[in-house]
Amino acid sequence: MCWSAQADLVVGSAVTAVGVLCLVRAHRAGRPERLPLAALPLVLGVHQLIEAAVWLGADGDLAAAPAAWARTAWAVIALPLLPLLVPIGVRCAARVDRPRQRLLTGFVVLGLLVAVPLAHTVATHSVGATAHAHTLDYRLGAPYPALLLAGYLLATVGSLLLSGDRLLRRLGLLTGIGALVCALLWQLAFVSTWCALAALTSVLLLRWTTSPLPTARPRTS
Repeated sequence: MCWSAQADLVVGSAVTAVGVLCLVRAHRAGRPERLPLAALPLVLGVHQLIEAAVWLGADGDLAAAPAAWARTAWAVIALPLLPLLVPIGVRCAARVDRPRQRLLTGFVVLGLLVAVPLAHTVATHSVGATAHAHTLDYRLGAPYPALLLAGYLLATVGSLLLSGDRLLRRLGLLTGIGALVCALLWQLAFVSTWCALAALTSVLLLRWTTSPLPTARPRTS
């Protein structure tokens, strides 16, 4: 899991299989509103598999052109896609009262505000990646990185914590703490370790796809 191409290949294959199972279970349970978030493990699994190719490029074992494509594909998923997919998935699946629905919609808007400049950066800059200890240091040159990172984490972790679902709140808490640890321990490779952590939490989403629907809180006047 981000330590090498081989580790990414093993973890990515396992998480991809979990992702397919999440979608199948959500579909069979007759819960289409859960499908966007149930797709997250599949996206993260593919993301890890792509990073295996990034590792090969960083180690000089992959030609320059496919290595560049792998880095770009990795960045597209990690940067503009995830801060949109997570809050949208939570918003679709949430069964909460109207005030919390508005807050979740706000997280979707925040995710969009983060994703747009990140998507522009990926489209206009080349993505670099070098091996740093046992993980990868990605370089993109995004503007206002601290501000975008704060918005990224707020949109993803915040939406999970306010989802009104016990398992999703647990997922948000786990990823939030893990993101802090990753930032403290591997500052130069934060995004790489953060995405590996997110992939490892996919087992919680597998359980969530068939968990009972939470009861929406009654509206108060």
